[in-house]
Amino acid sequence: MLPPNIFRTLWSYNSEKIDPLKHKQIIVANVLNFGDKEATQWLFRYYGQKEIKKIAAKIPAGQWNKKSLNFWSILLDIKPRAKAAMIQKLK
Repeated sequence: MLPPNIFRTLWSYNSEKIDPLKHKQIIVANVLNFGDKEATQWLFRYYGQKEIKKIAAKIPAGQWNKKSLNFWSILLDIKPRAKAAMIQKLK
């Protein structure tokens, strides 16, 4: 189960169907874009920097908040994809 502060970043998803392992791309993308300090700290503790970096590099540039993209690109040393949408259905 995810902590309540993580659900604040996932407002457009059904919180009852979010699985931290199955939907980690959605969780990482939303927390990096919209999460506060507490949410991002949880994210790094739960998934680890290596996994977050791998996932963040796959998030298309168009799915990033511009300020978040600049910040996380520098901090994680990534270059997000320019094309293709990250589509993941919640089953």
